[in-house]
Amino acid sequence: MRAIAVTSLLAGALLAVCAPPAAADPDVGAHGEAFQKGNTAGVKLTNSKIGLSGNGLGGKSDGYRMPRPCWYEPNSSADDMRGLQAQQKKQAVEAGLDYDVDLDRFGEKIGDKGQWWGAAYDAGNPDGASCAAGLEPLIWVPEGTAPAGGITLEQLMQIARAALTVPEPKIKLSPDAKSYVNLGTWVWLDGAEAAPRSVTATLPGVMTATVTATPDHLEIDPGTKEDDRAQVFKDCGTTGKPYVKGADKDGKGEPECGVIYRHSSVDLPGKVYTLTVTSVWTVVGNGNQGGEAVPFAYDPIQVAATRDVPVGEVQSIVKE
Repeated sequence: MRAIAVTSLLAGALLAVCAPPAAADPDVGAHGEAFQKGNTAGVKLTNSKIGLSGNGLGGKSDGYRMPRPCWYEPNSSADDMRGLQAQQKKQAVEAGLDYDVDLDRFGEKIGDKGQWWGAAYDAGNPDGASCAAGLEPLIWVPEGTAPAGGITLEQLMQIARAALTVPEPKIKLSPDAKSYVNLGTWVWLDGAEAAPRSVTATLPGVMTATVTATPDHLEIDPGTKEDDRAQVFKDCGTTGKPYVKGADKDGKGEPECGVIYRHSSVDLPGKVYTLTVTSVWTVVGNGNQGGEAVPFAYDPIQVAATRDVPVGEVQSIVKE
């Protein structure tokens, strides 16, 4: 119990040293946290001074993860670290606990040009904690150098990319509750915005990286691979085309963005077509370190939603 208590004290101290300063911008994640709305976390930066900001936080994640979710980052000066360790020793002694940290290790660096770097990781990544377990909690780094495993601009960009989310598609249809054979079903996204979404990751005083997603197009899967059962219309733009009176200008009943089912759904499981709409966003990154801008390229983000579409067949009676 005594060793555990000391470890807890030291862990708390390290978190205090690493905590980023409070941000004036209400959109800045003071603790470097960003989560998908759902069961999976985007990023949760631990023992890190990196802050996250931007309108790309809090939407739908596509599950992107950093290839290496742990790193060293600048932590504290020699004077500050020696003072912190002395404080922790005093607290441990007052609590009647053993304290086995070598204060001389920290004291001997006072006056040297350099900085203590600490291990940090993304706890939102399932490999984050195990990755960090292979790093020393603190290492001394001489001025003008960076350690092996020290955070890079590319890694900072990956953190921003992992935190980046886009709005979850909410499908709207016209007709809404039920469609019919040979009747155009219009498709669009409810409340969708075509504005770009971005996340900026900032390591204060060192470097920044921003990743931006821009809506590109919609893709429609009508729920059948048989060409004779459905015809898809792809003039959807970025968010689809809502039905408005008079939109069918040529009188053919064809939607600009949507689908015409040629067969009813009565013979399908659940007696419905499962229509899938995928929103595709292009993604680009830009980083800045020492005044030098560096571009990065990423694969598009694709987020999808589904709707069950029952399709009936209008029965007509012919009188002779």
